[in-house]
Amino acid sequence: MTALARPSSTVGRVFEHRWVQYRRTFRSTIFTSFLSPVLFLTAMGLGLGSYVSDSAIDSLGGVSYLVFLAPGLLAANAMQTASFEATYPIMGGLVWNKIFHAMYATPISPRDIALGNLAWIAARLTLISAVFTVVIVLFGAAESPLVVLAIPAAALTGMAFAAPIAAFSATQKTPNKFAAIFRFGITPLFLFSGTFFPLSSLPEVLHPLAWVTPLYHGAELTRGLSLGTIADDPLVAIVHVVVLLAFTVVGSLITIRTIERRLVRG
Repeated sequence: MTALARPSSTVGRVFEHRWVQYRRTFRSTIFTSFLSPVLFLTAMGLGLGSYVSDSAIDSLGGVSYLVFLAPGLLAANAMQTASFEATYPIMGGLVWNKIFHAMYATPISPRDIALGNLAWIAARLTLISAVFTVVIVLFGAAESPLVVLAIPAAALTGMAFAAPIAAFSATQKTPNKFAAIFRFGITPLFLFSGTFFPLSSLPEVLHPLAWVTPLYHGAELTRGLSLGTIADDPLVAIVHVVVLLAFTVVGSLITIRTIERRLVRG
């Protein structure tokens, strides 16, 4: 019984460490995690959205640009937050302050360290997604009560990025390559994965590329829940969930292996 209880307990210790760290620094994240997306939603959804023509609204499924944009921004915000949480804090724990090595010197295993950090990222994504969803409702941009399910959908979208990126971060000794991730990965996905406009407006040759990126699936899933159209094609919705889960599970397994290899080799 003790052996069964030990892993969850030690994972919880790692989670607690990240929580204590966040309590000391959360004020510095308020703008980037909460206020910045709200301002972006106001500027793009209400400002730019007021110039969207009736013909363009038809291409958006008959809803206003604000209603179309809001759930896409919800998923994109989760992606951006997850990407940051899975880069510098992971490498920092292995290189800069070596806190993961200190944990490894206790009964905490590399698996616990990996899962504890991923669990913290998931919790933080759930928090910011819940706040953003409240903002969406207050803006009148939610068409269905199912928007509440967009919270775990957005968190899952973020984890589909966090897990693979954390696996990569655990192999790095300097942060030099992180800029390339954000510049050539996160930013293009933010712009061309259906967040700001329907995928149908892109050339058909780019459609298959969107289908292999987590943000497209996350944006479509959160948008379907927010608009209440998720049941129109349940098979496609299941595909979205399966793709996001696949990225998360495979990325988590690789993260466990890379952190273990890094700690064992020192």
